[in-house]
Amino acid sequence: MSDPQISPDANPPAEWRVSAGPVGYPEAVETMEARVRQIRAGEAGELVWLLEHPPLYTAGTSARAEDLLQPDRFPVYSSGRGGQYTYHGPGQRVAYVMQDLQRRGPDLRAYIHNLEAWVIRALARFNVVAERREGRVGLWVPRGGGREDKIAAIGVRVRRWVTYHGVAINLEPDLSHFEGIVPCGIAEHGVTSLVDLGIPVAMPDLDVALKEAYEEVFSA
Repeated sequence: MSDPQISPDANPPAEWRVSAGPVGYPEAVETMEARVRQIRAGEAGELVWLLEHPPLYTAGTSARAEDLLQPDRFPVYSSGRGGQYTYHGPGQRVAYVMQDLQRRGPDLRAYIHNLEAWVIRALARFNVVAERREGRVGLWVPRGGGREDKIAAIGVRVRRWVTYHGVAINLEPDLSHFEGIVPCGIAEHGVTSLVDLGIPVAMPDLDVALKEAYEEVFSA
């Protein structure tokens, strides 16, 4: 499947917001839901919000109780996004994307494919080859010997064709924090990060790559 192309005339630039300090999960959800309502009402434009969370686990709509291995390790939040358990914490760039798919085209599959293409392009700027895998959510880095580790998680929610939630890219999180869950319900593969791969990237540099790649995928 080739990356869907979007007409540039239909898509004015999204607002970009970068939060300097950790943002609590309930606060982030409340902020996203308010923006979704504003977009639907025609009171605000699309938003890409870059942030970090304090250490926490979130449970998507498909989460299984047995995949929460250490329920007392960090706060656990139920989330309306798709997917299973995910860890968020310092050193991980979370990108929440609020797009109006009613205007862009009400195709959730194409939107998720574009989210994947966005992250793939951003990571390629650091010579990281992130790949999709059939039946496995997120983006994966082959490590040799049949081993593949997840470098980015994807979980979205759509309300009246306005998206929210988004992607989480591991720049330099404490990878041991993923041990409290079965990440995305996949036990046979691990997790990695840019620093774990030997690529010391600063968060502002990743943000620049994300903005450039976003414009290529969603505005081209």
